[in-house]
Amino acid sequence: MLKFVILLSAVACALGAAVPEGMLPQLDGRIVGGVATTINSFPWQISLQRSGSHSCGGSVYSGNIIVTAAHCLQSVSASSLRVRAGSTYWNSGGTLVNVAAFRNHEGYNPSTMVNDIAVIRLSSALSMSSTIRAIGLATYNPANGAAAQVSGWGTTSVGGSIPTQLRYVDVKMVSQASCASSTYGYGSQIKASMICAYTVGKDACQGDSGGPLVSGGVLVGVVSWGYGCAYTNYPGVYASVADLRSWVVNAANSV
Repeated sequence: MLKFVILLSAVACALGAAVPEGMLPQLDGRIVGGVATTINSFPWQISLQRSGSHSCGGSVYSGNIIVTAAHCLQSVSASSLRVRAGSTYWNSGGTLVNVAAFRNHEGYNPSTMVNDIAVIRLSSALSMSSTIRAIGLATYNPANGAAAQVSGWGTTSVGGSIPTQLRYVDVKMVSQASCASSTYGYGSQIKASMICAYTVGKDACQGDSGGPLVSGGVLVGVVSWGYGCAYTNYPGVYASVADLRSWVVNAANSV
């Protein structure tokens, strides 16, 4: 599909080097049309790093568990991963912790992007504070048009460099039924494990994959994929936390 072709070249330019296999964000995933913020406003946000470079986002579920996207953890070993929590900047500050293990959803399909969710177990527990805080999991999908926010360190333009400071954007939720309708361009590509968000000129993009989509104070989505970034009639697509909640809870207890 075209989104993978666009993504590969754009991310390689953004990072200035070859992108590690398995760490390619499938959403052309940057914060487009957003603004700089601080970790105090998004204390559940973490930077998932491979070999010292930011690769994906994630959310603090508990002191030693992170929720992210399964596509961020393909063809990679836990020993090459680190998580930085509690910092506005992906490359400094906060707490940098090794990854002990991770578990991808067993039903994840890289071709269809269904069940694009994973949990990470840290080698040592995070200390909760004003800059590190767990976020609850949604028990139902928000209503169509509900306000939401997505945050991350993804590129701010296709082919651009990733910012060092955390950014966020306000978006509106798009229900599964609406996202799969003729109003938008995805059609049957939208599956039951997915939820969408859309605002003209605003989106997530490269480097934001795995990061949090938050509405009503809970985690409702995990940045997953999309056609381009902020393309008209192509919402950002997220793994639906409400639909995958039971898997996350069970995996967090067994990873």
